[in-house]
Amino acid sequence: MSFANELGRLRGRSLGTLAELEPAEFIALLDLADEVKRNRDGFRERLKTASYALIFEKHSTRTRVSFEVGLGELGAASLFLSKNDIQLGRGESIADTARVLSRYVQGIVLRTFSQDRFNTMVEY
Repeated sequence: MSFANELGRLRGRSLGTLAELEPAEFIALLDLADEVKRNRDGFRERLKTASYALIFEKHSTRTRVSFEVGLGELGAASLFLSKNDIQLGRGESIADTARVLSRYVQGIVLRTFSQDRFNTMVEY
């Protein structure tokens, strides 16, 4: 299967861990990362209308900065949402939050204390 076909199989999937990838999908993902690194300008054009939600229940300077800077360098917008900004698991279920956000953004990054909360976000 070709690089493009492998990446196409990943489209629309939620990815909780790299262990969920088939070996060919993992290699395709590494090849894509290499391509992005070599051709940032080409990807900047592709991602200029993309938005990603960054949900942080657990504080992390390095994780937040690396995602915000990386997405910005690739032309995408990031929306930082702290535990104080949303009702994740308090007024709205994690499943509902995942479904609603997925209608608006191309991806969700979740930094949380609980693997169960993460798994629920991935599921929905």
